[in-house]
Amino acid sequence: MKQKNLFILAAVLLIAALGLSAFLYRQQSSTGNAPSAAQSQAALMRTDTPSFGEPTAPVHIVEFLDPACGTCGEFYPFVKKMMAANPGKIRVSVRYAPFHPGSDQVVKVLEAARKQGQFSQALEALFASQSVWVQNHRANLDLIWGPLGNLGLDLERLKADMNSPEIAQRLQRDLADANSLGVAMTPEFFVNGKPMPSFGYEQLKTLVDDALTRVK
Repeated sequence: MKQKNLFILAAVLLIAALGLSAFLYRQQSSTGNAPSAAQSQAALMRTDTPSFGEPTAPVHIVEFLDPACGTCGEFYPFVKKMMAANPGKIRVSVRYAPFHPGSDQVVKVLEAARKQGQFSQALEALFASQSVWVQNHRANLDLIWGPLGNLGLDLERLKADMNSPEIAQRLQRDLADANSLGVAMTPEFFVNGKPMPSFGYEQLKTLVDDALTRVK
């Protein structure tokens, strides 16, 4: 009888221990989610990224792009059209996710062009000339200088700036942020912090229209 009672007592203690462990795990998980969400928001919203539109616009689109990505080039005028249709209401911040081979060097060129106040011009010129410098889904740095030649850039200064530690660190940070946010392909859009439920022009427009409705 004593052995039976000891067995029952041991079983009860084991169940209690398992219950306590589960409770502590849930507590740790719930407290761990808050900083995780905060970290995700911080990874999304960097203050030193290139932006278009009014800084105080109520709708903020964050786009992770790759300058060698054909779909990014196709979405670019679509996003500009939405901004033009809603003056002063939409801001776009550009983050980098250079997944194509060699595209990381093109990103460095864009950042160097930004130092000369020519970021948007350089981005548009590169998107428009992707057929020239993107070959077999690979970015060829040697072929981008022609498309950039008409922008009035100081190319010698640009080539020096693109190799600066500052730009290298910014690129690595964007890649780390993209990874932490689960960005696996480009373009990837977040509208006021919300990702698209699925990929497509209409999905992005719906998300933007919903955000615009909320701020009217």
